[in-house]
Amino acid sequence: MSRDVLLVDDDPVLLEVLSTVLDLEEFTVVTADDGEQALAAVARHQPQVVVCDVAMPGIDGFEVCRRLKADPATSPLPVVLLAAHGGPQERQAGLDAGCDAYLTKPFSPLELIQRLREVTAFEADRTR
Repeated sequence: MSRDVLLVDDDPVLLEVLSTVLDLEEFTVVTADDGEQALAAVARHQPQVVVCDVAMPGIDGFEVCRRLKADPATSPLPVVLLAAHGGPQERQAGLDAGCDAYLTKPFSPLELIQRLREVTAFEADRTR
């Protein structure tokens, strides 16, 4: 099974770190720096899951999620939002946007991998 992940964040260091971690876990990672690029990448690469930062210039992560969930072609696509703020209002905004999981920064890469497994059909035990 393909394990394609679109990783969206305007922080190049975080993109690099998470890409490396996911690559070690045998995910295929495509990255985008902002919401516009994310929406284009979904159409171009058809990932199995989107991991998207909330606070980005232009189209933020909430709006990326809303647009993906509003389009019948991408509405089943799981979306994991990453946010600096994890209060009840922010989490509710993520749920209202349609996200499948919401992680607050800082988070453990292992927690992200677990969320990816929970919101997708990715196998928990890989064969090497």
